[in-house]
Amino acid sequence: MFVRITTDRRPQPNTLDEFGLAGTFNRIIGLSEFKYRKDTEIFGEKEPAVYVYQVKHGAVRSYKLLSDGRRQIAAFHLVGDIFGIENGDTHRFTAEAVVETVARLIKRESIQLVAARDAVVSHNLLSMTTRNLEHAENHMLLLGRKTAVERVAAFLLEMDCRTGADNVSLPMTRRDIADYLGLTLETVSRVLSSLRKAGVLTFLDGDQREIMLNDRSRLADFDRQEPAQP
Repeated sequence: MFVRITTDRRPQPNTLDEFGLAGTFNRIIGLSEFKYRKDTEIFGEKEPAVYVYQVKHGAVRSYKLLSDGRRQIAAFHLVGDIFGIENGDTHRFTAEAVVETVARLIKRESIQLVAARDAVVSHNLLSMTTRNLEHAENHMLLLGRKTAVERVAAFLLEMDCRTGADNVSLPMTRRDIADYLGLTLETVSRVLSSLRKAGVLTFLDGDQREIMLNDRSRLADFDRQEPAQP
């Protein structure tokens, strides 16, 4: 679903390098930019996979709705992340803007044509697919074997690593975090509070989305304190 094109009239990026898929040559391609309002669907599950996307500003969540109505978030896509790459002809997940988001779009067939002629682009696509598979495997392990405390700690360390900033700025809500970790909203809130009381982290704003990690080593080694809850 396209909401509206940005009104920025400055020259837009039109090369694979600028899209994040460097090649042997700086190939010119057709890129578009679209702005999506908060909670707006970018594409839906089982819709034709016509485009590949890159987050320019904002954040995106990919999720499935389970048969009982629950939502399972599979991944968060942050600035610079490329998403929407599929093996088949349709999307396996629904993608939504977490906050107001600007995404770059390139036609999937354009990337496929370039990859068929450019070994570097082909390798980059394979590496990206491998990383996505590793993330899916790690997420499956997190959901199946880790306690609530371990899941929240792993999530914070993941966001810390991906943002690369002094403090962790979370665009997603606690409900989003809960649906990503397979926990209840109450459990996520309770674990975050316990980590704060233990001195592992500090909330820097009233919404508790700006977080300073006081002790990353301790967070990584945080002992199991309670069984995981649904």
